[in-house]
Amino acid sequence: MSTTVSPKAAAGPLLLTQKRIWIIFSALIAGMLLSSLDQTIVSTAMPTIVGKLGGVEHQAWITTAYLLATTIVMPIYGKFGDILGRRNLFLVAIALFTLASVGCALATDFWGFVIFRAIQGLGGGGLMILSQAIIADIVPAKDRGKYMGPLGAIFGLSAVAGPLLGGFFVDHMTWEWAFYINIPIGVAAFAIAWFTLTLPNKKAEKRIDILGVVLLSAATTCLIFFTDFGGKKDEGWDSPLTWAFGAGLVISAAAFVMVERRAEDPIIPLSLFKNPIFINATAIGFTLGLGMFSAIAFVPTFLQMSSGTSAAESGLLMLPMMVGLMGTSIYSGIRISKTGKYKMFPILGAAFTMAAMLWMTTLTASTPIWVICVQLFIFGAGLGLIMQVVVLVVQNSVPADQIGTATSTNNYFREVGAAMGVAVFGAIFTNRLSESLTTAFTGAGASAEQASQSTSTLDPQALSQLPEQLRDAIVNAYAESLAPVFWYLIPFIAAALLLAITLKQIPLSDTAGMVARGEAVGGEEADRLEAEHLALLNGQAGKASAPEQNGTSEAVAGHGSEVMKDDDGELVSQPR
Repeated sequence: MSTTVSPKAAAGPLLLTQKRIWIIFSALIAGMLLSSLDQTIVSTAMPTIVGKLGGVEHQAWITTAYLLATTIVMPIYGKFGDILGRRNLFLVAIALFTLASVGCALATDFWGFVIFRAIQGLGGGGLMILSQAIIADIVPAKDRGKYMGPLGAIFGLSAVAGPLLGGFFVDHMTWEWAFYINIPIGVAAFAIAWFTLTLPNKKAEKRIDILGVVLLSAATTCLIFFTDFGGKKDEGWDSPLTWAFGAGLVISAAAFVMVERRAEDPIIPLSLFKNPIFINATAIGFTLGLGMFSAIAFVPTFLQMSSGTSAAESGLLMLPMMVGLMGTSIYSGIRISKTGKYKMFPILGAAFTMAAMLWMTTLTASTPIWVICVQLFIFGAGLGLIMQVVVLVVQNSVPADQIGTATSTNNYFREVGAAMGVAVFGAIFTNRLSESLTTAFTGAGASAEQASQSTSTLDPQALSQLPEQLRDAIVNAYAESLAPVFWYLIPFIAAALLLAITLKQIPLSDTAGMVARGEAVGGEEADRLEAEHLALLNGQAGKASAPEQNGTSEAVAGHGSEVMKDDDGELVSQPR
């Protein structure tokens, strides 16, 4: 089907002055603050949440549900942003995330909570993808590195505020406040985006690939459930249900490829996989996701239960990781903007991450806190050198009209890796933990039924009230269950290192995505046109031409273009 673009887009390209770029960037900052703050609060409060809702043995589902939902919607946000515009989608993502936070706070049982976490993921996936794509729309690749600084500062702020708030809520109020806090932040983020995110809306010119969306969602769901059920003690790899999901994965993935080959405008164009730089960078993201998210998901639990720290203290112990991530992210962004070179950063990042993970295999209940802090700092420093750089490389390697699709596809495979890693390695951890905790309780004289009940409702507060001998046995159970899991993650980080070494380096583009697509005028030209428009308004140039139906047009003497105000009062440039 074919349709025309919206009136706003028809009026002409936007003027991407530096002032407008920073105004748009403020909306992205607000959205990312919402999602990043939520993650640090939830990770700190998770042991208390699963204990209060009776889901200790199923706690991996909290992370898996969020990652699954995020992963499914990433390609949808990316592709729809390319063909429909990103402003309205960004607003929808904020609204979904905020409303789901209310549902999480009001949940009265574990599985109800998991459902609302999944809905949060539907919004969180949009905030992540659309923020990255909008930056590529308004800032050239060669200058994009300096915008990593403010984004790094947001993550740093969240790393400080999240654990403090999460720990305070758990220790002095109730865990529900970890989600109530999202309501005012979400409302503020929505308001900021509504007034400042001045991007053009468009209409689809080709048939939307709905069947591709359905098949990709089915394949992703089957993949995650296949790995999750296969790693569980109750089902395992011998279960017919596990292999039913495996069969569903193969069938839906094969059908997806067939549909994409014939689709008029595929949700994930197969042509992307003919691009060697895209393949390499996406493979780095996939292997990194397998190891990175698995480690991050369960370290706060280890710190609270194995180290005997409170929720607030364990949250603060994650700060070294975020400081390392923020520092290297800012540094790598500045260096890339100055030199135009990016290859060395993923190599260093993978090496740092692997070294930290090797060190983490030595964690025990008696490991000094300062040692854990150093380990986390190195781990975070490695992640900061890879995560945003890989996205920049992917965006720089594709045409301007595929920025959103390429960004979301790269993130999709990273999240697939993350979801698989959390499901498989989380299952290994929780199976080990469940057996060890049952042994600890039965060894203290509890019956099998009592041990099972005590295991499912164990949280840090309950742990502190147990007899010292039993408490020591539980602490050792957590340490002995988690630390060995890091050995399984190291090969994937090693694979990411090899991929980074073979990554090809090409020059960074000096044209923003919207400028390349003809939707905006950027750089010095945008500044000049805006200055001439202001001069006209101040009476320093000739009078504007007659008003037109879709806006007031003001001629710019001596140039082949004119500055206009559209129906929303935005400055746009249009050829004469």
